[in-house]
Amino acid sequence: MDVTAPSHDAIEPVTEHSHDNSWSANLERPAHADDQELVLEQAETAVEKTVPGNHVNLVTHGNHGHPVTYLFSHLDAVYGDDIEVTYVQQCGCGGHVTRVHVQ
Repeated sequence: MDVTAPSHDAIEPVTEHSHDNSWSANLERPAHADDQELVLEQAETAVEKTVPGNHVNLVTHGNHGHPVTYLFSHLDAVYGDDIEVTYVQQCGCGGHVTRVHVQ
């Protein structure tokens, strides 16, 4: 029996168009629960699809813990001063909301 994880290409994209407004990206679906790499990949897509001057709220799965432990440093390494990252709150379901303002 083959139990390999599905390709990230088989996962529904977080968005397919650019957002010239503030918006939220749902990164806490079942596919995200055990796949931190998918969370990071789709967080990058969400930032890239956010028009400068706006922000995206990244809603991440609680299984990965507080986003300051993995998400903040990843986004900083990719985007540096082009973004401002702020922790907003923990959701009642255990997930976390991180706001990324695109400069």
